[in-house]
Amino acid sequence: MNNYKKNIEIRWADLDPNFHLLHSKYYDFGAYARMAFMVEHGLTPAVFMKLHFGPIIFREEAIFKREITFGDIVTVNMKLHKITSDYSRWTIICEIYKNEETLAAIITVDGAWMDTIARKLTTLPPEWIHLFEKAPKTDTFSITEKSAEK
Repeated sequence: MNNYKKNIEIRWADLDPNFHLLHSKYYDFGAYARMAFMVEHGLTPAVFMKLHFGPIIFREEAIFKREITFGDIVTVNMKLHKITSDYSRWTIICEIYKNEETLAAIITVDGAWMDTIARKLTTLPPEWIHLFEKAPKTDTFSITEKSAEK
């Protein structure tokens, strides 16, 4: 898969008093794209609950490039940037475009998987490794040694 894109419609409620997109919405759009990718590939909230694991975020960063206003067409392009060899930690980048050609923001998220019963970090269950193998990758995608922290 070369691309994974989600289109977003800007609502009046998404705007701040200056009539441009609230900064928190950029983060919401990145989260939406990440979760939509998982759900569309079968890794749903029901699966998370059944297998007692889920994604957690260590760091989320936005670089704002251009403002987005009401009426702009927004597209989120999600790509896997880094992953550990045991699939326990990952970095995903979401590029947010307005009107299909103008890069408006870059959201970078460092995350991992948590065992929701033990409340400790865990690895991705083997039956879901294909999800990250299918994910579109950045041009600088890398696999690092598995995490020492568990």
